[in-house]
Amino acid sequence: MNAPSSAVAYLDHAATTPIYPEVIDAMTRQLARLGNASSLHGSGRAARRVVEESRETLAAVLNARPSEVVFTSGGTESNNLAVKGFFWARHRADTRRTRILSTAIEHHAVLDPLHWLATEGGAEVELLPVDAEARLNLDALRSAVERDPASVALITVMHANNEVGTLQPIEQVAAIAASHAIPVHTDSVQPMGQVPVDFAATGVDAMTVSGHKIGGPFGVGALLLRRDAELVSLLHGGGQERDVRSGTIDAPGIAGFAVAAELAVKGQPERAATLAALREELIAGVLEAVPDARLNGPTDDRRLPGNAHFSFPGCEGDSLLMLLDAQGVECSTGSACSAGVPQPSHVLLAMGRDDAAARGSLRFSLGHTSTPVDVERAVREIGPAVQRAWLAGNTTSGRSGP
Repeated sequence: MNAPSSAVAYLDHAATTPIYPEVIDAMTRQLARLGNASSLHGSGRAARRVVEESRETLAAVLNARPSEVVFTSGGTESNNLAVKGFFWARHRADTRRTRILSTAIEHHAVLDPLHWLATEGGAEVELLPVDAEARLNLDALRSAVERDPASVALITVMHANNEVGTLQPIEQVAAIAASHAIPVHTDSVQPMGQVPVDFAATGVDAMTVSGHKIGGPFGVGALLLRRDAELVSLLHGGGQERDVRSGTIDAPGIAGFAVAAELAVKGQPERAATLAALREELIAGVLEAVPDARLNGPTDDRRLPGNAHFSFPGCEGDSLLMLLDAQGVECSTGSACSAGVPQPSHVLLAMGRDDAAARGSLRFSLGHTSTPVDVERAVREIGPAVQRAWLAGNTTSGRSGP
């Protein structure tokens, strides 16, 4: 199995998770075969068959029609295609439609296209508030829509937050939008394989999913897109993928993606229970080792089962990350880094945390290869790491340690 070394406790599955052996086998078989899926000869038709069978598999596990699956290079492309494509199409049909409603906690694969549209494309972006657990304020969304529904081009709200794991009320968002015929897009990269993801049941018009987050390959994903949805393409060329996403189709990657999706979704109920139990052990252990630590995000089932996110007072998240990494514990920080200067997490700031808390945070995310040994190692190492990080940041303050 292609899993992280036993010498390392890998707790960054939200960034990417180990590829399944079955995925490697499927891709290896396809890589050895000749054929462009757009060619009409026998080799091309064989490649096309693999793509279409994979499309059917992905549609089945996500409760979509095969014709609603548009393959892309991954989550970032899918998000850009949905956000820009819907805005351009809706604005072209009615120039009053300039507003895009979203949240302040979106992944940068959504926030950055929104910023680009606001600065270059004439969009008016409204980032709606979230509560202290990073959950969208539905009343604020409803008010924003009802203030002038004719001016809203698109609503885009992530399905689950990538930092603190908060699940959003996507079905309710879609219901609010539906009464005004406003399209809704959701980034579902994080929840797939951890909680049930049902395209039809959510009521959204477009949904982003990605291969490498669920045990599949890098460089392949999909935008689930309702057949009657109208959006402008980003890429123009051969007209592949419903003329929505041109480009030579990656048959080996798509084959691997389909296998990973089937494994991830079929194993989801059992995996969710296992991850939730490990997460609770991790949370209890960290809070015992570092009593001043604060758990960020929901404490109930509105959180992804594999997510645990903490703030550590008096510490810088990047320092903590490197100290843990040196001891064989791999996790992540939600803080960004610009020109070598740590920046606070935009998610925590939106949740009402101050700059210090937003910089001094770590995300531990579990996945299908996680074990109790990984959790034990993280718990064992977190106390000493926090002590060293705190001392490094407070050597001139004269304060006692945490």
